[in-house]
Amino acid sequence: MNQIINARLRGHACLHTLRWTDGIISAIEPQADTLSAAAAGSEGLDAGGKLVIPPLVEPHIHLDAALTAGEPHWNRSGTLFEGIERWAERKALVTREDTKTRAHRTIRMLAAHGIQHVRTHVDVTEPGLGTLQAMLEVRDEARDLVDLQIVAFPQEGIESFAGGRALMSEAVAMGADAVGGIPHFENTREQGVASLHFLMELAERHDRLVDVHCDETDDPQSRFLEVLAELTRVRGMGARVTASHTTAMGSYDNAYCSKLFRVLRQAGLSFISCPTESIHLQGRFDSYPKRRGLTRVPELDRAGLNVCFAQDSIVDPWYPLGNGNIVRILDAGLHICHMLGYEDLQRALDFVTDHSARAMALGEGYGIALGRPANLVLLSATSDYELLRTQGHVLASIRHGKVIMRRTMGELSWAEGPAGPA
Repeated sequence: MNQIINARLRGHACLHTLRWTDGIISAIEPQADTLSAAAAGSEGLDAGGKLVIPPLVEPHIHLDAALTAGEPHWNRSGTLFEGIERWAERKALVTREDTKTRAHRTIRMLAAHGIQHVRTHVDVTEPGLGTLQAMLEVRDEARDLVDLQIVAFPQEGIESFAGGRALMSEAVAMGADAVGGIPHFENTREQGVASLHFLMELAERHDRLVDVHCDETDDPQSRFLEVLAELTRVRGMGARVTASHTTAMGSYDNAYCSKLFRVLRQAGLSFISCPTESIHLQGRFDSYPKRRGLTRVPELDRAGLNVCFAQDSIVDPWYPLGNGNIVRILDAGLHICHMLGYEDLQRALDFVTDHSARAMALGEGYGIALGRPANLVLLSATSDYELLRTQGHVLASIRHGKVIMRRTMGELSWAEGPAGPA
């Protein structure tokens, strides 16, 4: 394949023809009229006026824990902390082949929904780091389907877990792409702050990205985000730092948030919200009124900060559902965050494409532009709004100029006679 005709591009009124050579986009040509399907030729694809976009992006998932829900026990309370306990039990049963098999199955789910860029957190609170080694192998083995970023994630803490600092340093030396943290899970606030200082210094010293599970709780006194933001500001690392979850922000009062947002804007870090997971895990200690348990997505967005949506889990101790479809997450996130206004719906795909690519620091390796990789996705709708309204699908995924996935939609037929349409 070397071209797509009749492609609708976001932000453009007319249709386009896209061409590529050796997997690199070489032409983006406006069309005066709709071309016949024959014009695509044997080496082309007719988009039929539907949207063609860069690949969808999954910026926050846990592939090492995917497909383990109920093994050996279910998370009965539905809380974050019981999820960590259940994962500790399952982690004792993990083998290299088990990890790789589940990760590859999950990656194929993601790829089936047009995702080609994935950031996965990998638990490094285990002696020997066997799970991390397995995921490093998966990163290479899955490159025909996705570009995989790996975060060294200290699920059970850095300061409060025996040897936590050494394990984090070893994980970076082994090849982790990013440094993670979980300050709200450390035993004390002092340990949480110390863990942030350590991980930021580790990332800067080794030129790694940063993605911290930060304040994933309903506790309004969990305020590690201000520490992460200030460290980011002082070090000038905003383009390389992401705060994931920050669900406590949904419980902060407005007076505190007014001050916090000033620091956030100065720091320029990114934010990732996992709406289906957060609304499932948070609010568990409330009776009524019951909090939704998400961060302030619209407020972050209106403040000019980079914020995006992610799946977080697929059938694991924290979330028992999921199928890899990030458009489902986008739909849920916009509903939960009261973002179904006209302007939000017109640009909805930003939250699972461009914003996510920015959080992952993909740079010029992402987007529809001359000289960039011919990584493209054909959707079943003509606009962001129509994709959401119709609960649309990815019809084709092209990676480096080659089709890696195509989907044929089912047909609807009505019975004839009085039971059918008038």
